[in-house]
Amino acid sequence: MLPSIALFLLFLSPSRSSRLCSHLCRCYEHSDLVDCNARGFEDVPHGLPHGTWLLDLGGNELKEIRSRAFAGLWSLRILVLSDSSIQDLQTQAFFSLSFLEKLDMSRNNLTQIPPNFSESLSSLRELRLDHNALVQLKPSGFEHLENLEKLDLSHNRIQSLELGAFRGLSRLRHLYLQGNHLGVVQDGSLTMLPALEVLLLGNNNISRIEVNALAPLHSLSLLGLEENHLEHLNFKTFLSLHTAATHLQLAGNPWNCDCDLHRVFSKLLSVRHLHVDDYRNVTCREPWQLAGASLAWVDSQLCVAETVTVLVITATVIVTVFGALIMAERKRKKRKYWEQNEGEAQE
Repeated sequence: MLPSIALFLLFLSPSRSSRLCSHLCRCYEHSDLVDCNARGFEDVPHGLPHGTWLLDLGGNELKEIRSRAFAGLWSLRILVLSDSSIQDLQTQAFFSLSFLEKLDMSRNNLTQIPPNFSESLSSLRELRLDHNALVQLKPSGFEHLENLEKLDLSHNRIQSLELGAFRGLSRLRHLYLQGNHLGVVQDGSLTMLPALEVLLLGNNNISRIEVNALAPLHSLSLLGLEENHLEHLNFKTFLSLHTAATHLQLAGNPWNCDCDLHRVFSKLLSVRHLHVDDYRNVTCREPWQLAGASLAWVDSQLCVAETVTVLVITATVIVTVFGALIMAERKRKKRKYWEQNEGEAQE
């Protein structure tokens, strides 16, 4: 919705009721929409109409959102701050925006979310922080966003998810974390997200998912894990997903196609509520003989070598045991023969 705001504004008639709007921004009659997009602002302009419910400040050079920068804009519902070179958010930057529902701060230079970020944003339903430079998420950053439904943190530099990072987001339905630097999905990192339906973790560095990491996600319908560093999976990790139906995306990982992986995918495909959407595109990286081959094509052959090895070992053991028994029997008969001969010689 937010990218289409500028197009929507073009169809409305500008109002000349505000002196600020006629010179610096553009206001639209009977709509309370204020367009300040790409006007060269270095600070949030003062004197905006108090009844404004949509404010577009994208494409400016704000760099910093100062304390109480939006004071007086109590009616604001949608705020666009995308592509504005923002590096810092001061304390109480969003003071008085208690009715704000959508906030777009994508494509900026934010490296952290301050601890008090969410204090005045209890009505927020959608938050876009994608394409910034965030490295970590503090547990206190989002704790007051109890009505948030969609959180976009994609294409940042997040390396790990601290325990409790999403504390308080009990109504969150969509969480986008693709395009970060995550290496492990830890147990406890996704707790208190009972309503989460979509979790996108593609294009990270994930090589391991701990056994109980997904267990709290009782409403999960889509889990994107494509284009990571996964070589193997633990079936118990997905067995802990007690959902009605969960679709998995697993292609683009460097899978080590062995008998164990075959068993895991066989089990996944047999569980009624789990669906591997891109199974035909899951390809092998190892061993080199199968590089590039579809797992669906070779999966029935992966355990052949192991079966042959087991049969060879079993046959070898049987032959060895049988040979030992024959040798023991021969020795017994030979000993008995000598004993008989000795007895006859003595007589």
